[in-house]
Amino acid sequence: MPSTKVFLRRRIALIAIILLALGVGGLFARDSIRSWYEMSIGADFAGSGSGEVVVTVLPGESGEEIAQSLVSSGVTASFAPTYRALLATDGLFFPGDYSLKRGMNAKLAVDALRDGANRVEKRALIKEGYRASQIFKVLSEKFDVPVSEFKAIRPADLDLPKEAVNLDGYLFPATYSFSSSDTALTMLKAMWQRMQQELDSLGVPASRIHETLTLASVIQREGQTSSDFKKMSRTFMNRIDIGMPLQSDATVSYAFDGNTFLTTDEERADPNPWNTYKYPGLPIGPIASPGSSAIDAALNPDAGPWLYFCTVNLKTGETEFNETYAGHNRSVAKLRAWLRENPDWK
Repeated sequence: MPSTKVFLRRRIALIAIILLALGVGGLFARDSIRSWYEMSIGADFAGSGSGEVVVTVLPGESGEEIAQSLVSSGVTASFAPTYRALLATDGLFFPGDYSLKRGMNAKLAVDALRDGANRVEKRALIKEGYRASQIFKVLSEKFDVPVSEFKAIRPADLDLPKEAVNLDGYLFPATYSFSSSDTALTMLKAMWQRMQQELDSLGVPASRIHETLTLASVIQREGQTSSDFKKMSRTFMNRIDIGMPLQSDATVSYAFDGNTFLTTDEERADPNPWNTYKYPGLPIGPIASPGSSAIDAALNPDAGPWLYFCTVNLKTGETEFNETYAGHNRSVAKLRAWLRENPDWK
């Protein structure tokens, strides 16, 4: 037979369990009663709602602000039950646009706001070789942010290397998802951060970022196919090594906001700092956004004696590489013949 002390301990434990159960049950009952009461007086909706409404969670918004946004957009009925549902979570809400319904029960609305499947995102494709002006235009059209706001951002605003003269070359080309909570600054910061990730993965030290992106951008704009990038890189580096001007028409065209590989004598004589016909070495800065292949080519050129290259078929991108000027002239003759046969090519 158990002792009196053991019996008493067991009874006390049983009473404690019963009291705890009654307390928890009371809490649940009280919450249920309060929920029923709020729905009965119209302070909270009963169902999952209908229709569609987009709610935006801004960076740094408080729970009170999020709750008020849900109420003002017609998703939930009133502030108190909405805010209470928010407090019942871990408070982690990601900025962005969310597709919800009008007339939702507060708890269901908060659950939906935490569900990434309800996040509404627009995507923009930034192609390799795009200049900053082209990137601004794409982002402006896709996300309804004025081009002027992108143009107003300076290299220092993104914390670019001190050598950067503008944003060209520093915005990585990829597909990006942004929401209405993003600004011109947050979009461009994301693109520069993505470029930094790429540079880190390729082992580019901070001291070589500007030089690497400048060379990679010229390769990107000159090359028709990525299979030629490493040969082009070696050709440019061979010229730099012997003090021979790069003579890149892409850099000349950039200074005049052109989009052609064919430049005029007047343009090639212009004394702008991107003119690689007039000045030896790399231009003052990148001329476009290079992709991974072009950056890799700038870092790891093929071995070879080439000093010249010429694209002989602008449609297929076929390019010939030569060690001698005589060989280069033969390639140029092929290009001119192709242009005569394709007079409408642009």
